[in-house]
Amino acid sequence: MNLSEISWDLEYAGSWPAPIKAVVILVLCLVLAGLWWYVDTGSQLEQLAAEAAKETELRAAFEQKQKKVASLDEYKEQLQDIEKTFGDLLRQLPNKTQVPELIVDVSQTGLASGLEFELFKPANEVLKEFYAELPIEVKVLGRFTDFGTFVSGLASLPRIVTVHNVKISPNGGKDAAARNERFPLVMSALVRTYRYLDEGEAAAAVKPSAPAKR
Repeated sequence: MNLSEISWDLEYAGSWPAPIKAVVILVLCLVLAGLWWYVDTGSQLEQLAAEAAKETELRAAFEQKQKKVASLDEYKEQLQDIEKTFGDLLRQLPNKTQVPELIVDVSQTGLASGLEFELFKPANEVLKEFYAELPIEVKVLGRFTDFGTFVSGLASLPRIVTVHNVKISPNGGKDAAARNERFPLVMSALVRTYRYLDEGEAAAAVKPSAPAKR
């Protein structure tokens, strides 16, 4: 087959040899397939990839939520334990009418430990969100072991009592020489007791203060 003898004018395409026709048809098919892929299939493939990525994200979110649902009963049990612990602690806070009895308990604990009070001074209450602190400044005379008994006795009271700012020093006060054998040391501390607030007091404690007038 001599290609130079073939007329390449499209008007004579019908007379082209069969192999030439087959090659031309194949090239046209490839061109049309490429155009079809570029115009339609390519965008669909991109959309398919985006949907696949979205499916992966949704599957991960679903698995995470499924784990949370599976742990819901465990979370509920933990919440019940927390509420029970909080209730137990709250019951250890006296109400307003029980505070004088608690102060007496603190004083009696010191005397029962063999201490002598030089100072027992309750201060003003400090209101918190749902409870109030009652600070008590104390200064007691005694031995080191007596101080330990006193602090242990406060910790074993049925109500919450905490001890802060403890300072222990030799007893050098008035008539110290005659009393040093029995009370060789002096301990000063800040004892805090607590009580819960009723609804009205709690609302007042968290109520924001009014802005100052200019």
